[in-house]
Amino acid sequence: MLIIALAFVLISPAFKLPLAPDAIIELQNQRFTFIPKEFYIARIDDERSDKALIGRLLSVKSGAGKTDETLKVDFKGGAAAALKKFTDNGFTADKSLRPVIIKLHTLSVTESPLANARADGRISMAITFGYDRDEDFIKLGDYSTVSTYQRNTGPAQQVEPLLRNAIVNMLTYLNTWMNKQAATNIKLAKGVNIVFTDYNEEPEGDTVYYDVNRPLTWADFKQKPQNNKFGAEVFASLGYNERVKIVNGVVNVKLDIKVYLPKSACWVRYDAINSNSLTHEQHHFDIVKIVGEHFKTWILAEKLNADNYDGPINMAYFDALREINALQKQYDTETGHSTNTYRQQLWNARIATELHELGIKPAVDQAAGLN
Repeated sequence: MLIIALAFVLISPAFKLPLAPDAIIELQNQRFTFIPKEFYIARIDDERSDKALIGRLLSVKSGAGKTDETLKVDFKGGAAAALKKFTDNGFTADKSLRPVIIKLHTLSVTESPLANARADGRISMAITFGYDRDEDFIKLGDYSTVSTYQRNTGPAQQVEPLLRNAIVNMLTYLNTWMNKQAATNIKLAKGVNIVFTDYNEEPEGDTVYYDVNRPLTWADFKQKPQNNKFGAEVFASLGYNERVKIVNGVVNVKLDIKVYLPKSACWVRYDAINSNSLTHEQHHFDIVKIVGEHFKTWILAEKLNADNYDGPINMAYFDALREINALQKQYDTETGHSTNTYRQQLWNARIATELHELGIKPAVDQAAGLN
């Protein structure tokens, strides 16, 4: 027995086969009047909802008394490939520049009939341009345009100069935008430059900002003595102000480093007022200064990117705070809050050496030519 099986393929009403073009438009090569100095076109992504065609054009009448024929048209090779080829032929890509991606949202040409075998046409284009960073697309800007024309109905290739002109106008806009934005737009910055300053205030108020030539005195201890086992206490801290300015495509970051303590939070009991105790408290301040210099070194060791320079700076700052906390605890534990004279002397020598190696020297030392 012969059994014949018949298979039926059901096509969903929502499923549409792509329309085949009736005519192909081939963009002609054209060298542009400008050479991009800030970018090259790395890729063109076709993100149109309908990628099959770029539009419908009117051809010549096929016979006496007949209406103009409508032709479905597309670029040779498809819109994205045609535009990329046209761009590549328009100028030589300098791949040392920024790789720009064009996302094509709209590219269409449509015509409606006029009297005397004329056609009224409309060309629409809309793009977004930007670049890829890791797995993200970083948007730089948008461009859209609509142009109209009239022509005698005829072959689709007649519209090619008009379409080419629309594409050239888009690329001219992109070139102009990049030239204007390159020096000041942080999304286009090519590097990061870090500058440090040590913050201070004149005249001095309640806050003492670290100055090697301005050591602490007992007059700085303004708070009422506390009822605990310690003879004196200071609250030295580390912070910074950040100012950012983009100059010639470089992010210039100025960090004003704050090593400070408030007088109103410092206290001393009368029976603890002596030179050894003051030295001990001064070294709490010195420790924060030393770590503040470490903070600078850590930042300079980082390869900072213009798109994420604050992340490493913040991480280095939190590392500095952790180091300050650990060193202060170690210092007080080993010196017994200044009661262990031998350990205090070791710490005195250690801190003096570290300050000296970091170039933090009183003016008298510098004048004497000490190294």
